[in-house]
Amino acid sequence: MKGVIVAAGYGTRFLPVTKTVPKEMLPLLTKPSIAFVVEEFAASGIRDILILTSRRKKALEDFFDRDPELESVFKAEGAAGKLERIAPPAVNVSFVRQPEMRGTGHALLQAAPWLGGDPCVVAYPDDLHFGSPPLARQLMDVYERTGCSVLSGLHEPGDVSRYGVIDPAPDGVHVRGFVEKPAPGTEPSREISLGRYLYTPEFFEILAEGWARHTGGEYYHAYALDRLIAAGKVAWAPVTGTRLDTGDPAGFLDALLRFAWEDPGYRSVLESFIREKTGKPAL
Repeated sequence: MKGVIVAAGYGTRFLPVTKTVPKEMLPLLTKPSIAFVVEEFAASGIRDILILTSRRKKALEDFFDRDPELESVFKAEGAAGKLERIAPPAVNVSFVRQPEMRGTGHALLQAAPWLGGDPCVVAYPDDLHFGSPPLARQLMDVYERTGCSVLSGLHEPGDVSRYGVIDPAPDGVHVRGFVEKPAPGTEPSREISLGRYLYTPEFFEILAEGWARHTGGEYYHAYALDRLIAAGKVAWAPVTGTRLDTGDPAGFLDALLRFAWEDPGYRSVLESFIREKTGKPAL
């Protein structure tokens, strides 16, 4: 199983910082958000990872590379902890650029030659997952049982109109439909699709067929996904664990606060802030 991270977008909701800093490098405290996805893949047993990027995103390549100059400074200092923190992950990370923004389907086709006919877990790094087993592993378990492409599903009791919504088949395993941003009251379920997908090689074959007939504009992965759903070849995994959504500034702030709250060293900062602003102790 290989891993693909889609990180080619402009990140316009975070302008002006994303004019020069890739959105995927915005940190939760001291770690870029994309690093959490790579760690999730590694913990799931995925060792070969492709990051789809675009121009102005060389910082991603630099982050996952060694820094010999910095290493030599820390070695001279005997700073083993700092050396550990800058060490690249124990996986093989490759990069391919999407030459122009032509949609998610076009972006994923850039990964097809690298995949070489292998299945893969695709991650959109706006969605971060914490828990055990890792999210990618949960999808892989369903794939190993069914041989199908797999969607990740999270139960959302509130408004689902901002999400892609899964229509589960009666067997509770397969998917019989998928609706993008349904109008309130028309949603087929309350199982929203997260930014993780497991795609079989057939998905990429269908994606290439659709691209050959595409006449203009952006091309999306939904073409191949809908074809596979119609053929009964898509399953879904009810996800366990904690999800943090960093897709817009408000969500990123919420994710940052929740992440910091779980660290005792940073929680004290938040508790002090709450006392200062409210005159009451944090709950």
